[in-house]
Amino acid sequence: MSTLDTKKLTKELKIDAKAVGIPSGASNIFIEKSISDALSNLADKTIITDDDLKRAIYKELKKYHPDLAYVYKNRDTII
Repeated sequence: MSTLDTKKLTKELKIDAKAVGIPSGASNIFIEKSISDALSNLADKTIITDDDLKRAIYKELKKYHPDLAYVYKNRDTII
């Protein structure tokens, strides 16, 4: 069982956003919004898997910046 560390997730997403070339002010806003919305969408589930969370965050990030969403979705895989 693992717990969600939103600070670590936010930090990783900010690093990815910088690598993609997104200004830090804009990335801060939509990263926080994406995580918040993803958690809200998953609130009714009793068990949330890592894949559920990753899918939900990807879906929310895609609304704001498709390139960052792609990088997040393919993290830890060979692209």
